[in-house]
Amino acid sequence: MRLFNLKVNGQEYRVEAPADVTLLELLREYLGLTGTKEGCGKGECGACTVLLDGRAVNSCLIPAAKAEGAEVLTIEGLAAPDGKLHPLQEAFITEGAVQCGFCTPGMILSAKAFLDSNPHPSREEIKVALAGNLCRCTGYTKIITAVEKAASIMAGAHHGG
Repeated sequence: MRLFNLKVNGQEYRVEAPADVTLLELLREYLGLTGTKEGCGKGECGACTVLLDGRAVNSCLIPAAKAEGAEVLTIEGLAAPDGKLHPLQEAFITEGAVQCGFCTPGMILSAKAFLDSNPHPSREEIKVALAGNLCRCTGYTKIITAVEKAASIMAGAHHGG
């Protein structure tokens, strides 16, 4: 066992867990943050995507020790403290981009990291950015449209509108 000191969704945690625990396991099993999903366990599906210092990572591949000293953002930390949803969450809802919902947290966090670095993407750039996130239910069209809508809303918010 090992003591982990982590900052997740703006909150400091001290957690005792096995030394070889993955970030995904630590989030789900030790912190109870189950919004991050385990899909393939091999870094191929994107269901476990979280942001590590603003960068989208597959938490199933990251040893929890690598997250020490970093900022971890999960889907639970994306909404504002008052409960107001992030524009990406709103857009996924209004555009019907959620079906079973299993891929949604990872998809939204991948999209957030992407939009933070590219606030005015083309549809093709969005497709490439989300290529590491698999969805078994949709044809991706509504997901891509939702990311386009959120990008527009977020860009407007940054310019006083």
